[in-house]
Amino acid sequence: MILLPLVPAEDGALPGPVLTEIASLYATNHAFFELSGDFPDAGRITVEQVAASLADELSHEGAEVLLARSAGRLVGLAATRAHHPDPASGDPDPWIGLLLIDATAHRGGHGRAMAALVEDRFRAAGRAGVRIAVLDGNTKGLAFWQAQGYAPLRQAADREAGRPCTVLRKPLQDA
Repeated sequence: MILLPLVPAEDGALPGPVLTEIASLYATNHAFFELSGDFPDAGRITVEQVAASLADELSHEGAEVLLARSAGRLVGLAATRAHHPDPASGDPDPWIGLLLIDATAHRGGHGRAMAALVEDRFRAAGRAGVRIAVLDGNTKGLAFWQAQGYAPLRQAADREAGRPCTVLRKPLQDA
């Protein structure tokens, strides 16, 4: 598996063929998007909606969208932020805002491999830990992150829509 950053063109546009691939990836995860409410109709996520969502994500300072390919096929996407979006939070860790694996490839080790690659990027940058917020009701997601060594820190509301979630953290450096 390789991770590649999604890089917009000079005009800010994202490449059309890649957007089509990403929209297909999102569409396989309709159950997650029903829970999150990120799209008006989780069963009909459009390329335009995905483009707008990714452009919004990339508009934040320190944000990065990483695409995971295995045997040339897009199998996952991770949206990360170098810092908590609220500087007053005092939170020193980077965040994984989304890790999405093609639902037709679930249980194939892609999520675990992708999470490890994202963590390695933060570790190489000298970061001490990484955080993620898992929406309440996403029991599979919570179990996945805990199996990767993430420990719950607190209950909170997410910044985007005020949805209840569990904030988890994993240390990246030896104590």
